[in-house]
Formats: sequence, C-alpha cells, structure tokens
Amino acid sequence: MRRWAEASPHAAPSPLVREGWGGEALLTRLLPPSRLARSAREATPDRIRGRLSPTRGEVSGASGQAFTKTITVAAVLLIGCMVALAADELAVDAVNASTPTLCAERDNVTIELASARIRRFGIEAVHPAYIGTLANDRGASDFSGCDFAVDSAAARKAQRVTIYETEEWQLVGHRLQEFWRAGGPPVRVGERVETGLHLIQLWHRFAERAEEVLVLYPPDGYWRARPLPPAHLAWSAYGSSFLVGPIETDGRPFVDLSEITFDPDALSFALKFARGGAASLRLAKLDRDRIALDVTLDPVLGRPFAALRSMFVMETNADVARIAWREAGGTAWREAPVDRFERASAVELWAGRAVPSRHNASAPDLRFSNFSAAPR
Repeated sequence: MRRWAEASPHAAPSPLVREGWGGEALLTRLLPPSRLARSAREATPDRIRGRLSPTRGEVSGASGQAFTKTITVAAVLLIGCMVALAADELAVDAVNASTPTLCAERDNVTIELASARIRRFGIEAVHPAYIGTLANDRGASDFSGCDFAVDSAAARKAQRVTIYETEEWQLVGHRLQEFWRAGGPPVRVGERVETGLHLIQLWHRFAERAEEVLVLYPPDGYWRARPLPPAHLAWSAYGSSFLVGPIETDGRPFVDLSEITFDPDALSFALKFARGGAASLRLAKLDRDRIALDVTLDPVLGRPFAALRSMFVMETNADVARIAWREAGGTAWREAPVDRFERASAVELWAGRAVPSRHNASAPDLRFSNFSAAPR
C-alpha cells in the first residue's frame, strides 16, 4: 500500500487555530470548500407546443373537447402530486441568533434549526455559483478588525496521530496545546481508542493527492466539510461550520460529545451526547461539486438540533452573506441578506454568497434539506 506521505496535499492541513483556541482565536482557514453545480435542461416554448399544443386548425369539435379534458386531468394530477409532496415535507424553525462584528476571524453568524420531530436530514457543502470565475484564492487570516491575535507557533506544537489509514482514506487526530474547552471525548475506530483529541481530519486520496474533506473538533462538536477542489483550482478554502446535536451555549454555541466512533466501511461517525441521545453522520457523496452528508439523530427536545456557524462583516468580507429558504408547499424560494434575515419555517435552507469575498472566496455554500421524522 502506498504511504500517505507520498501523496502531496492540494492545500495545507485543516487550520489548527480558530475561534475557541484560547481567547477568541479562530482556527486559521487555510483550506477547502465547494458549491453545488447544477444543470437542468429546460423545455423551450417550441418543445412545449410540440408536446401539448396542436397547430392552428387541428383542434375543433370533439378533438378540442378531448384535448381540453386531457389537459384538465393532467392539471388535477399535477396539483395532487404537489399537495402530496408538500404534505410529506417537514419544516424546521430557522432562527437567526447572529451578532455584528468588524473582525473577519470571529464566527458571529449563528443560524439555529429547531424541531422536536427531526430524526433525519441532509447537509451539503457545495461550490459557490461563481467558482468557475476564480483564478486563485487567498486563504490567509485577516485580523485587521480584531482585538486579538493568534500565536502562529501554536499549531507547530500540536501532536499529530494517524488513527486509521488505507489506500483511499486516512483519519488523523491532533492534540493541541490550547483550546477553549478542555479535552475531548474518546475517539474509537475498531479496537483502537484515542483520547484528548481536539481535532480530527478525514482525508481522501484523489488524483494522486491527499485531500482533507471533513473535520470535527471533538471538544465543542464543530464540523467543517468541503468537496474536492474544482479541476481548475489547486485547492479550495474552508468557510462555514455546522453543529449537530443538542446545542447549548457557554460564550459560544457548542455540542457536548461524550463519545465518537468512526466506521471506515460505512464512512460514518457515530456520536453520543453528554446530555443523552445519539446521532450518526455518514459521508454519502463526494466529488468535485459537493460533499453530501446523511445525518440521523434522536429527537432533540427544547434545544436546536443543528446550527450553522459562520462569519459576516460585509458582503465582500464574509464566509456567508445570504440566506435562502423554501417553505412547505411554497412555489418559490425566499432570500435575504444574512444580517436582515430573522426567522423562517423552512423545508430547505441555503447559506452562501452571490459574489466572492476578499478571502476564502472558494469556500463552499451550505444547504440543509430532507428533514424527516422517520429514522433511516
């Protein structure tokens, strides 16, 4: 088996310094994201006419009545399908708990998702719509508006341990010198158990390179995900984080984990919470467009079950600048700037950017969807 050391990464490893690493320090965002590339073939007016509309003089008398009846039946069936679909969609309460900031290295954006019925949902990190226009990106930290700084030597003091490794996948853990919450729950892979880890990284070998695609900070339950870099870029940046599980607050939102188990065959993380209950996060899809995660969890009562955490200073200096959502039975998406959004009942929620930021421009959008009360 080829050693992972022989595979050169597209970008530096996951930031080892971020908000929470002592004071208000943010883990330096040195790396990867992604955006959903979606294509749809739309029917042209001519094609629609060719399928449904007779040419002039072709419809008269009985044939006209038959045609009208066909259209009426089709419309009724379509409306019935739309009503059934809306009935199956489960909405969550999305609440904006963000605060303003001038510091681009402070996570001031918090969008909480709450519902006592949720047992399953999906999270996607997808390349931003403008990803094809980027020739390069800047991933260096920007402390110009901050009242704190980061010890650049701190990351070099971290202890690194390889927990699991195959030809395609590698799970790496880090023990840091400082972190805002002490220790971390045990991390299990088969018979192996590691304790005291502050960061774990999931790497994937792709095109003879090592790509970090998913990270978790065990002491506070923060996740970051990114797809594989687009073909025209050597790397892409990390941006927004997310939380899964019963969310509480002590200076900042966090999830208190009591145990983490990684299943390399299923590419899934089983989570146990200190407040009780459990969840599973499975890597369902990974390519140059997106990374899709399938989440199942026990119902969370009286607290948000998930949250988006990100940064917004202004539209051109942000990891997330806009929120879009779809309501149950809605015929169109609704959209608002992140600093104007208040709350919504959403069956689907998107958070991202329409224009590039001054740094981390390649960082991915996040989408939360497929909320369900039925377990897997």
